[in-house]
Amino acid sequence: MPRPAKHHPERGDARARLLEAARDVIRAKGFAATSVDDLCKAAGVTKGAFFHHFETKEALGVAAAAYWAETTSAFFENAPYRKLEDPLDRLFGYVEFRKAIIDGDPAEFTCLVGTMTQEVYGSHPAIRDACAASIFGHAATLEPDIAAAMAARGIEADWTPASLARHTQAVLQGAFILAKATGDRADALDSVDHLKRYLTLLFSTPRSKGNPHDGC
Repeated sequence: MPRPAKHHPERGDARARLLEAARDVIRAKGFAATSVDDLCKAAGVTKGAFFHHFETKEALGVAAAAYWAETTSAFFENAPYRKLEDPLDRLFGYVEFRKAIIDGDPAEFTCLVGTMTQEVYGSHPAIRDACAASIFGHAATLEPDIAAAMAARGIEADWTPASLARHTQAVLQGAFILAKATGDRADALDSVDHLKRYLTLLFSTPRSKGNPHDGC
């Protein structure tokens, strides 16, 4: 998931400022390389304020994943594609929206929870689980439109709305990795275009369950 709009909390809201700092600094430096001092400096708070709200840096990571899920949910719920009537149009609108917000430096458009998952999946299971909840929770929001589009087109297949929704996230997370590897968003944009082509093929003609030529 991409960066949601910044909320610019009031200066007295130290916890929210720390969470926003975590969102931005961790995406730029990684979780391990981000120190408590880095977070406090970016948030404009003292270390005492940090430890008042978070017992450990790991606790901050867990909270940051939950905050990311909350803010990105609101970001996508208010996106223009949500107003489209046809569920397939909404699905393609989602993909186009994801492409449109791949802009700027990779640290600005890549996914906080994807970044942390890749780094801490073995060392910080609590953060990993919080990131998984965010990623899979976001994927689940696509399932109703996928199911409705399948039903409207008489598609019965060996893949499910849930599996396709998760595949969209696999493509996007992979796209972000390519952008980080090259320092260029072009590869990420190409990956999203390929995702759109794949979805077009899936929904172009009805496919019968168990068809050996289905290819899915």
